[in-house]
Amino acid sequence: MFFSSRQLDIIDLAKSEGKVSVDDLASRFSVTAQTIRKDLNDLCEARALTRIHGGAIFPSSRENVKYEARRSIAAAEKQAIGRAAAEIIPNNSSLLINIGTTTEAVGEALIAHRELMVITNNINVANRLRIFPDIEVVIAGGVVRGTDGGIVGEAAVDFIRQFKVDYAVIGVSAIDKDGALLDYDFREVKVAQAIIANARHVILVSDSSKFERTAPVRIGHLSQVHTFITDHCPLESVKAICTENDVHLIETERSKPEN
Repeated sequence: MFFSSRQLDIIDLAKSEGKVSVDDLASRFSVTAQTIRKDLNDLCEARALTRIHGGAIFPSSRENVKYEARRSIAAAEKQAIGRAAAEIIPNNSSLLINIGTTTEAVGEALIAHRELMVITNNINVANRLRIFPDIEVVIAGGVVRGTDGGIVGEAAVDFIRQFKVDYAVIGVSAIDKDGALLDYDFREVKVAQAIIANARHVILVSDSSKFERTAPVRIGHLSQVHTFITDHCPLESVKAICTENDVHLIETERSKPEN
């Protein structure tokens, strides 16, 4: 499902304010209450928001936003992050890519690369890259998660442990101010941990909305990665962790040319 610009603005408002009301939104966007109710119903159906009487709230930390909805959130930022990650990865290299809409953006940016071996537990990445003859795609075995096409479970972990790759590209659901990398599904966490352990250079890709969220399962710590690419890092504590641990921080917004 693709969201309109107004619906994306509603998500941002709910994220920053915790909840939104029909009346306030109708006034803000100069549309009818009926139009706003339809917007909220669409957003709640996609689990981008949770419906309450008179409005909606941003989902709790234990709920992950539906995968199709996540593709629409910060889409331009994810594309820029994907391009920045692809610039780091050279031709003739091997890499692991885990599940996530931002890691999918990296996969999309790799289509012009040559002589790549891509090992992934992300069906969406595998399906996109399989048609390019210069990219060899290897897909993990295991349980396929219906919500997002992620392959999880012990079989996927054991499969990934067979490899030692040049690069890993990982996404996360949330980043804590103390540098903890967090996710919702402990099965996906096990896969992500195996990916980190079996790569020579780990690239974390995450848009800045992940600083505003939390999740219950710990993947690891920011100090375990080599390069962290985001559109903008608002937390000084996270920047300090990068500096102290020689993590290369790339903020794509800072690299934009000035008008």
